Amino acid sequence: MGRLIGSVVVGYVVMFCVVFLVFTGAYFALGADRAFLPGSYDASVLWNVLSVVLGFAAAVIGGMVCAMIAKDPRGPKWLAGLVFVIGVAFAIPVLRQSPVSEPRPAGLSMMEAMGKARQTPWTALLNPVIGVLGVIVGGRRRSGAAA
Repeated sequence: MGRLIGSVVVGYVVMFCVVFLVFTGAYFALGADRAFLPGSYDASVLWNVLSVVLGFAAAVIGGMVCAMIAKDPRGPKWLAGLVFVIGVAFAIPVLRQSPVSEPRPAGLSMMEAMGKARQTPWTALLNPVIGVLGVIVGGRRRSGAAA
């Protein structure tokens, strides 16, 4: 049982680290003007599409790591459940945010941008689903079995 729980924790930590690193790189590559809509903190269409693709890739990696450690098909399933619950919890504030974004000044630091960035509701709702699918795909790829 300890191995199963550990696999879920490590899989989630790996997902978090991959997301952090990849999204930091994407922000530096795109810059604020391509990551956000002009003059606002609302994520651009390009950023939203990248977040779906990169989030799926991170979830696949997390699922693979989880399956490798767990050596039990329940590991990726538990990780998928955790990803769904946390994803829905993070989506709730996005769904409750004001529809109007404050103006974004020029010369914004990455930390300021991360603190004020606004995700679209459809992306917030899609992220848990993408995460679950990615974890299950990654778990199956690593274990070679139907997880």
